[in-house]
Amino acid sequence: MSVSSLVPFSTSSKAATAAAAAAATTLPLSSSSLPSSRIATRPIPINALPKMRSSYNKSENGGHMAKWLNAMKAQSPPRSHPSSDESFDLFDAKAAEYAAWTENHPPILGMFEKLMKAAKGKQVAVFLDYDGTLSPIVEDPDKAYMAPDMRATVHDVATYFPTAIISGRGRQKVFEFVQLPELFYAGSHGMDIMGPADGCFKHLALLCQQGNDIVVFQPASEYLPLINKVCKILEENTKDIEGAKIEHNLFCASVHFRRVKEENWVQLAERVANVMKNYPTLSLTHGRKVLEIRPAIKWDKGKAVNFLLESLGMANSNDVLPVYIGDDRTDEDAFKMVNGMKHGCSILVSTAPKSTSAAYSIRDPSEVKQFLHQLVHWKKSGMNRNHSASSRNGQMTTPTRILKNICSPISL
Repeated sequence: MSVSSLVPFSTSSKAATAAAAAAATTLPLSSSSLPSSRIATRPIPINALPKMRSSYNKSENGGHMAKWLNAMKAQSPPRSHPSSDESFDLFDAKAAEYAAWTENHPPILGMFEKLMKAAKGKQVAVFLDYDGTLSPIVEDPDKAYMAPDMRATVHDVATYFPTAIISGRGRQKVFEFVQLPELFYAGSHGMDIMGPADGCFKHLALLCQQGNDIVVFQPASEYLPLINKVCKILEENTKDIEGAKIEHNLFCASVHFRRVKEENWVQLAERVANVMKNYPTLSLTHGRKVLEIRPAIKWDKGKAVNFLLESLGMANSNDVLPVYIGDDRTDEDAFKMVNGMKHGCSILVSTAPKSTSAAYSIRDPSEVKQFLHQLVHWKKSGMNRNHSASSRNGQMTTPTRILKNICSPISL
């Protein structure tokens, strides 16, 4: 069976849905026999997902411009440098503010024992953002490399728990940074998901190195041509603004302004606005010194987490505890989703007080690594021995079952 023989899902055709399910479930379920040319895809026509109101409105251009600029400034620390005397007062004030904030978002490292008591006897699944969580925020987004010791720690986590990286970056770019084929990868804010088909990681590594994906879920596949077009227009319209960088993340476009002088932010925002007004089916969100342009559909990191939990057979269960760690506004949907489960742990990475739905806090990637290391140690020590992390309701959550679940229809 070739990739082209897979039938896209359609909300208007039960026959097409049945045919797609049949085609998907006839894929070989062992990676040792999986030809590198076979890819299990599940494109979802855009009319199968609810659309959101576009974030851009021509009649409200001025109001939106002000909101954009305020959001851009909110993501950026002040450039002025206080005097030595002022710096002590500023430090004390910020420290006091952060301490007050952590009363409502306690540091997870100090709560680890309590969390593990709640996790005892439950299946733990780990979901991680990339930039600012597994790697530090850097001036050049192409150089957000993952430290070898962090990679080793994430590898250990994936050995014991289902582990996914959910990023606004393109999925392939994130994989190039992480280079761990045993993980699930959700790029473009969850609009492009790949998962390992089997526990035969050596074979999967070969497939990934050849650029062949195993399982792909792409709920906004019809937007790909439009995103390609918009990226080219943005690159042309911003090329004379020093420091501006357009990153094509497959189903999303990122306008980085970290290296743009603050006096040029208005000009950059206006250029982006002029592009956005012509594409009402796209929406705009803000991140840490980045403007994110994406399809205006109701799909986000929270829905990606839910999809992966369903694919793993771990959704709607009282014996599951998902852990989500992220640092940006786009992670808030995932925090809310995890908080809505009976058991869940949402952790914001931040050294400053922020408005967030996360229940816990952690300061930086070095503390994230420490937390993940503690999680692995807890598992290896057998403290969760009252429950098998690979079973649910008498069924084994095996890699084969994961592949079957991902390839089968689910309700959106």
